[in-house]
Amino acid sequence: MELKRVVVTGLGALTPIGNNIEEYWEGLSTGKSGCAPITYFDAEKFKTKFACELKNFNALDHFDRKEARKLDRFAQYALVSSDQAIKDAGIDLDVVDKFRVGVIWGAGIGGLETFQDEVINFAEGDGTPRFNPFFIPKMIADIAPGNISIKHGFMGPNYTTVSACASSANAMIDALNYIRLGHCDIIVTGGSEAAVTKAGMGGFNAMHALSTRNESPETASRPFDSTRDGFVLGEGAGALILEEYEHAKSRGAKIYAEVVGGGMSSDAYHMTAPHPDGIGVERVMLNCLRDANIKPEEVDAINTHGTSTPLGDVAELKAITKVFGDHAKDININSTKSMTGHLLGAAGAIEAIASILAMENSLVPPTINHTTVDENIDSSLNLTLNKAQKREVNVAMSNTFGFGGHNACVLFKKYSE
Repeated sequence: MELKRVVVTGLGALTPIGNNIEEYWEGLSTGKSGCAPITYFDAEKFKTKFACELKNFNALDHFDRKEARKLDRFAQYALVSSDQAIKDAGIDLDVVDKFRVGVIWGAGIGGLETFQDEVINFAEGDGTPRFNPFFIPKMIADIAPGNISIKHGFMGPNYTTVSACASSANAMIDALNYIRLGHCDIIVTGGSEAAVTKAGMGGFNAMHALSTRNESPETASRPFDSTRDGFVLGEGAGALILEEYEHAKSRGAKIYAEVVGGGMSSDAYHMTAPHPDGIGVERVMLNCLRDANIKPEEVDAINTHGTSTPLGDVAELKAITKVFGDHAKDININSTKSMTGHLLGAAGAIEAIASILAMENSLVPPTINHTTVDENIDSSLNLTLNKAQKREVNVAMSNTFGFGGHNACVLFKKYSE
């Protein structure tokens, strides 16, 4: 069976460094840090008092008050970013066959703030189980794609992928496969997360996963730096319109890039720690290259998972060296998490978008906040440190890994007929 080609025709983003694609790219290309002290709640008693929150986002700019109350922030972000992508793609909702349009969305946690608030309210009450009737619909992770499909009438496949921080990358891979197998013409995909909450910060602090660089939050996310001390929690959403090539061409759609492959693997090692030798990461990149029929020496740029954790960064770079050999030093490697923080289930989506924009603009965004060399990292690798680098990018890889050992990798190629 001949697989159909799949292209990207629309993008949308809500990130800590920009609330649309134009702002996001401006932040990426100039090396902007999205990290600042937490404003959502009093974090004085928390070990980590900062995060990468969205700035200047007001739900009432997008929803009426009644609708906003029915939506957890992660679902609000999903709706707003997907609206941006649908508009960007120029999809005529009165013409498109909605039975062949799906929504496959990633969320690692879902409505954490809703769950937190309802449980706190119950615990502080008199024991009577008075819960908001929207508690469950607001909390469940699959409500995001459900709401997107309800709003636009899309009646194709509709579900959420949950694989921790790999969730939205897995969503994109599922979307790719549904389209290239001929089951759909268009799929709205991506991911959203809103875990900057008391429960989120407290939980990750208890795991010793977060940076505690409270004296300098804007420099706390520092992938590959020897002084890195954990990741910075971020929030937001990324949305992509994946479309069958002939369908996109027939309606004269703008094509950003072609999605040529996706790979998955498991570390099968530990709940939270990566395999120290990067075996699962090595395998996921090989699987992706094989799926895309792309040779290692054809890859120009890799947006790494690069969370700024002591173990993870080293393991991933070891795997890249094994997979790409001598060519590894010719690849622009970066981590945009240095600017956005870690968006958990939405990370794969916004980082895939960063890879696509790097391709479109012939510019690889930097890994910011690097000051001290890590002796455990191969010094011959080009980690695109502190400043964006001009580069013709024809093939770009995006890596995303999640607690539980979930590994996902997506490969994009510059579009040509």
